[in-house]
Amino acid sequence: MDAHGQTVIETGTLAPDALEAAATFYGRVAADIARAVSSGATSVVLALPQAPHDHTGWRRAVARDMARAHAPVRVNVIAGDDEAATAATCSYLAGASGITGQYLPTDGMGAGEME
Repeated sequence: MDAHGQTVIETGTLAPDALEAAATFYGRVAADIARAVSSGATSVVLALPQAPHDHTGWRRAVARDMARAHAPVRVNVIAGDDEAATAATCSYLAGASGITGQYLPTDGMGAGEME
């Protein structure tokens, strides 16, 4: 848990098949969220690897349903293989107290400089 009360859970490699990946997630990672919440986390970020588009549905459902189940703790899901983008997104979420239940895929390309 970081200084903001945020816990980042990295799922590691999941199956290429969307249904198999979802089953693995629920069987292996869902309990980690409950442990983080019971340990005092105020925000949980699930970091998943990049995946094809057919994984989007179950990932959005995880973000939505886990956020509802563990409210008022914030739960968000990010995805991507770029470590810098993952770190930047986690940093952003640590200070974004109103964001929960979101699935945020990252690509490391950046949105460009703000003017």
